[in-house]
Amino acid sequence: MFDEKELQAIAEKRGQYEASVEKTLAKNPEMRKEFTTGGGIPLNRVYTPEDVKDLDYNRDLGFPGMFPYTRGVQPTMYRGRFWTMRQYAGFATAEESNARYRYLLSQGTTGLSVAFDLPTQIGYDSDHPMAQGEVGKVGVAIDSLADMEILFDQIPLDKVSTSMTINAPASVLLAMYIAVGEKQGVPSTELSGTIQNDILKEYIARGTYILPPQALHEAHHRHIRVLQHPRPQVEHHIHIGLPHP
Repeated sequence: MFDEKELQAIAEKRGQYEASVEKTLAKNPEMRKEFTTGGGIPLNRVYTPEDVKDLDYNRDLGFPGMFPYTRGVQPTMYRGRFWTMRQYAGFATAEESNARYRYLLSQGTTGLSVAFDLPTQIGYDSDHPMAQGEVGKVGVAIDSLADMEILFDQIPLDKVSTSMTINAPASVLLAMYIAVGEKQGVPSTELSGTIQNDILKEYIARGTYILPPQALHEAHHRHIRVLQHPRPQVEHHIHIGLPHP
């Protein structure tokens, strides 16, 4: 990408810079010996074209909205609109969670992020013996389509995107979401949002799986097929990393 003479000139200038740095450090040492990113990657004091002399622009950097997406997934990124701002919320009954969602939207939230209780996450109704003591504790209890209708009552699903933190029974909750949209008069093609649907995370970390890995893997493939054009603009999967031992 860079002319060899230009790189040589930069290298010579860098030598002068390093000499000036040594003089400065003798008087004012840096605050720590090594600076790193949040992920522990060492950070140089300064970067120049020498560091990217072997860069292949199309392969390694590319354009916004194009592979390898180093400059964002949208061609114009945030010049057209800001990123969706959501607050993870959901508790007790569908009525209480709906009131919370409508309050958040009135205060500037631009999307919803639904937290489901543990019985819902593993496919149990609230009146099942296994659900005793867990209903509505860490999220909202959803047992039926009627609950989903209440959850999104007075919330225009053609204008508000919804992220649902649901994995094993994701297909059921997605079907309910589509049905609620239809009852609102919103075509499925105008729905947007995300289902988490990270089944491997449930086996590795949280434990809220309901079927063997192969069966859920096949269900995940069905989600991909269902959510292809012209179905909803819903992302079918999010990879999740959790700090579990």
